[in-house]
Amino acid sequence: MQLDLSGRHALVCGASQGIGRASAIELALLGADVTVLARRSEVLAALVQALPRVHDAQKHGFVVADAGATDALRASAEQLVAGSPVHILINNSGGPPPGIVAAATPAEFLDAFRQHLLANHVLAQAVIPGMKAAGWGRIVNIISTSVKEPIPGIGVSNTTRGAVASWAKTLATELAPSGITVNNVLPGSTHTPRIEQIIAARARKSGSSEQDVQRAMTAEIPLGRFADPAETAAAVAFLASPAAGYITGVSLPVDGGRMHSL
Repeated sequence: MQLDLSGRHALVCGASQGIGRASAIELALLGADVTVLARRSEVLAALVQALPRVHDAQKHGFVVADAGATDALRASAEQLVAGSPVHILINNSGGPPPGIVAAATPAEFLDAFRQHLLANHVLAQAVIPGMKAAGWGRIVNIISTSVKEPIPGIGVSNTTRGAVASWAKTLATELAPSGITVNNVLPGSTHTPRIEQIIAARARKSGSSEQDVQRAMTAEIPLGRFADPAETAAAVAFLASPAAGYITGVSLPVDGGRMHSL
């Protein structure tokens, strides 16, 4: 199986923690030059130093940017690709705050769409010309299983993630003739700060302890546990690899079998 990404440049968003950080590590292990993007410069600088280097030519770097600041994000991405075209884009950002959709404000929807759909879009627009020039590209969006089965208590997130999935499916069709694939990874419950936020919100709403909430969530997963971020990152790295060259427009759940839909 051809997994080698030597000579490819990957931009990994939301890389300061969780699945984004794990994805950066996996791509580096496959030989890619990795640029990590998030808001905290000190965390990114430490991550760059820690990223694997499997060959002498491999170089890593970081970009400080806020996914919610659309114009500044676009400018940062354009500056990056002017110096080194990006062949692999991993779109990833923390989810909106929990809450029922009926109580959500227009501002909450606008913030979520800006941080996810618009951020993904301006980054894709910045990197697509370089991918087309190379005749090769990978765009992988880390979304949520809510794309297939809406999750109770995160109404704004459910809505926004669905829009990203539809955007990605449309983009996959448009870019396929250029040798660029666009796919989504749908994480289930994963050991990240995001799942801790969801557990805390459910505990407050139900009056149960966080431990009881987590046990109930785990009981719904056939594999009987939450995922490690590296397990989700492995799927991200595969879709970014040469081996996945004939896979595009799919939404791949990595959820331990929790979803009941096909």
